[in-house]
Amino acid sequence: MSKERTRILIVDDEEIVRESLSAWLEKDGYTLATAPDGETALARIRKERWSLLLVDLKMPGIDGLQVLEESRKLQPDAVAVIMTAYATVDTAVAAMKIGAYDYLVKPFDPEELSLMIQKIVTQQALVRENVLLRKVLKRDYHFRDLISKSPVMQAVFDLARTAARSNSTILVLGESGTGKELLARAVHAESPRSQGPFVAVSCAALTETLLESELFGHEKGAFTGAAVRRKGKFEMADGGTLFLDEIGDISAKLQLDLLRVLEDRHFFRVGGSESIHVDVRIIAATNRDLTKAVADGSFREDLFYRLNVIPIHLPPLRDRLEDLPLLVEHFLEQLGAEMNRRLDDVATDAMGLLMAQTWPGNVRELRNVLERAMVVASGRVIQLSDLGLRRPPCADVPSGGVLGSLDDVERHHIGRVLQESDGNISQAARTLGIDRATLYNKLRKYQLRKDGEPETEHPESE
Repeated sequence: MSKERTRILIVDDEEIVRESLSAWLEKDGYTLATAPDGETALARIRKERWSLLLVDLKMPGIDGLQVLEESRKLQPDAVAVIMTAYATVDTAVAAMKIGAYDYLVKPFDPEELSLMIQKIVTQQALVRENVLLRKVLKRDYHFRDLISKSPVMQAVFDLARTAARSNSTILVLGESGTGKELLARAVHAESPRSQGPFVAVSCAALTETLLESELFGHEKGAFTGAAVRRKGKFEMADGGTLFLDEIGDISAKLQLDLLRVLEDRHFFRVGGSESIHVDVRIIAATNRDLTKAVADGSFREDLFYRLNVIPIHLPPLRDRLEDLPLLVEHFLEQLGAEMNRRLDDVATDAMGLLMAQTWPGNVRELRNVLERAMVVASGRVIQLSDLGLRRPPCADVPSGGVLGSLDDVERHHIGRVLQESDGNISQAARTLGIDRATLYNKLRKYQLRKDGEPETEHPESE
């Protein structure tokens, strides 16, 4: 901040002190004002912004400590210096406790005063610069609620921002816990449809019959229990965005129904004969490899091409570990607000262990681990023991040799978690930070049993 923009308020009941200080500091180029007592000073502090307060300790009525204490509430960024002719350790301690930057003993040397104020102005400029830089960094690293500084994720953000301006269908691909719904919500919020509804539905959570009713609605009496007409998610999302999560898990019949809606934006409620038109932007997501699903016949090729207009791949956390410290800081702030508890940092060895994990549950698993740590932490810094994590599996190599690929590491980690959970799928899924459907998919992928052992044991070669 320039000297002209540095506004200093001098508060002293002695006119000669006010005049001499004003004369000295005006020569240095600062903007000056004075107040003869504490009451006048506080009135000016309430109305105007100040960079620095020079406050006399002993004044009739409201004294310097009272002015300092009240000014900290009104303008916490303003730096205060106490002036006194009766300097004692007690008064200095009292002033510092309330928030004074320093104190000056009368009579004081003008050169000493100038040097102190120059030091304060320089420090304030550095603080403001640091705040601005942090804001710029956070803005550059954020896409709404998603956060990353890795080049691959920055490319995802750029593509998503571009895609948001269109009405084209988006297919978000990525493992469970990578933030597919967060990305969909961010695209909606950045789109011309942001004032319309955002409606999400998990296609893996419902049976075919229930999902059909959930998507398209039903007429009264369409089936047992359909006591009233009910709108489906497509109608609810009219004018906005419909997010279809786990689209790779829908049945062949629903794939055909969905294809027809995507082609002409018309559909019928279950049990209905009225054609309903909707204006909906579709964002679909899956953790399955739909190319393979098309090849093996479990997913319609024509629907795949309808959905795959703008594909966006979200990388797993293990492929962008440079983001982990940034995510940890973000989650500590977020969880601190939710839990009404402040934690300042993560110990170095604890951060090292976080960086060494393979994170099969991705960002969701990281958040779960930090939430647990915030609950059990006894101090203001998360310690290694607060994380509840074991050493990474790559440090615990099976007797057969070294774990090579990331798939090997993930297979081994999931197997260990299943063993420690005694084959309890729900408990293992919670520990991994993924849902049961994703865990079952990984068991099939790695040919693991519920107890964590391989489905087929191969006898050792002799």
